[in-house]
Amino acid sequence: MIPGTGNIVVNKKVYETYFGRQALQMIVQQPFKVTGTVGRFDIMANIGGGGLAGQGGALKHGIARALLLMNPDYRKPLRKAGYLTRDPRIKERKKYGHKKARKRFQYSKR
Repeated sequence: MIPGTGNIVVNKKVYETYFGRQALQMIVQQPFKVTGTVGRFDIMANIGGGGLAGQGGALKHGIARALLLMNPDYRKPLRKAGYLTRDPRIKERKKYGHKKARKRFQYSKR
């Protein structure tokens, strides 16, 4: 996060082209709107894994944490909006005797 003109680059692409849907573009901008810093910082981010919606949420969380490092006074509005809470869900491990984490092998009676 660099003080600048509001350019956001995700995986070497402008975020409007990377996140094609308008809803995802709004999600990325939310931390700036809550703190009143729209257009004041340039962002360069590398994101991987998950889908586009998950990546948009991850970028929103990363921007919120970076804004918090820039100015600790932003904690209250960002916390109230829920942008500092990390999603704790992770992929469940594969179990012995199962095809995947919960899927089982087909039962054969005969």
